[in-house]
Amino acid sequence: MLLEENNIITENRTEYINTVAHKQIALNQLDSLLTYHINNNNLKGLMFMKIQVAPSILSADFAALGDGIRMIEAAGADLVHVDVMDGHFVPNISFGIPVVKCARKATKMPFDVHLMIENPDKYIEAFADAGADIITVHQEACVHLHRTIQMIRKLNLKAAVALNPATPISTLECILPELDMVLLMSVNPGFGGQSYIKSTTRKIAALRKMADAMGCTNLDIEVDGGIDTVTYKEVREAGANILVAGSAVFGAADPKAVITTLKS
Repeated sequence: MLLEENNIITENRTEYINTVAHKQIALNQLDSLLTYHINNNNLKGLMFMKIQVAPSILSADFAALGDGIRMIEAAGADLVHVDVMDGHFVPNISFGIPVVKCARKATKMPFDVHLMIENPDKYIEAFADAGADIITVHQEACVHLHRTIQMIRKLNLKAAVALNPATPISTLECILPELDMVLLMSVNPGFGGQSYIKSTTRKIAALRKMADAMGCTNLDIEVDGGIDTVTYKEVREAGANILVAGSAVFGAADPKAVITTLKS
């Protein structure tokens, strides 16, 4: 016998009761969240940030890069994450400006260019010309971080700063209001396919709390490293809204199913 109530249909009474109970718990949690933000006059906090997936083309087949980009677009990706490595700041070399310029022709999706390089100021304008929409520099690589962020903004691009796993979020306190996004590395940068560093979860939550306290409620928090269909839940629950996934997407038998799961 089918039971129907509030658009919930199930063939099993026990499952039905549990489903209704879970729905009520969710409603209670939502009510508590709304009450908290109203009591704290934080109406911006009522906004729910869209979950976005940014597959990293570092894990794509470089011999068919355009096809790989078109594939992730068809699979529901929101951004193309471009990991630029120089072999100095990180122990690997990936690709540079000419490859980004060519890859740009394959899609209209925003290019999220992550500069894991020394002296990023020298190359920001060139990457902007190549088609970047977001440029992320590492706090650890910038001597004058505020100046670097201003340079990105003057090019009408979104400005972001990345932190390595051992770099505390306190280093961003003075620059946070100037940023569109913070990228938290959940592996040590340089190579794909690494395991998620668990302490990143606390770091995400602390950053979201700091951003809200400073009025930066629209700050995007991106997480890169070890993100898959298992780790994504704790990352999202901690406050991240942009998930970088490389091998989890490009190495999957069904990339669309993976991207759908990461957004669910």
